[in-house]
Amino acid sequence: MDWQLLGISFFTVFLAEIGDKSQLAAIALGGSSAHPRNVFLGTVTALVLASLLGILAGEGVAQIFPAQLVKSIAALGFMIMAIRLLWSSFSSENANSAD
Repeated sequence: MDWQLLGISFFTVFLAEIGDKSQLAAIALGGSSAHPRNVFLGTVTALVLASLLGILAGEGVAQIFPAQLVKSIAALGFMIMAIRLLWSSFSSENANSAD
């Protein structure tokens, strides 16, 4: 077993999920439910299934395209999202200062 890959995967997903909408939904459901154990089992199952689907999709894409191309496309996608977030942030700041 590749322990380094296991650790990197764990910390990446763990950090990405902190404060995520799914965690907030789990907090709301757990706080309002008489059966928090069922909420825990449901959220764990959902995260495992979503991760499994992502891994299977990634494995399929890796068999079709070279790894460097997939990494480049992912980097480009993240760059586009960052630019859009920054653009909307600056646009909303300018709109607020004009009021």
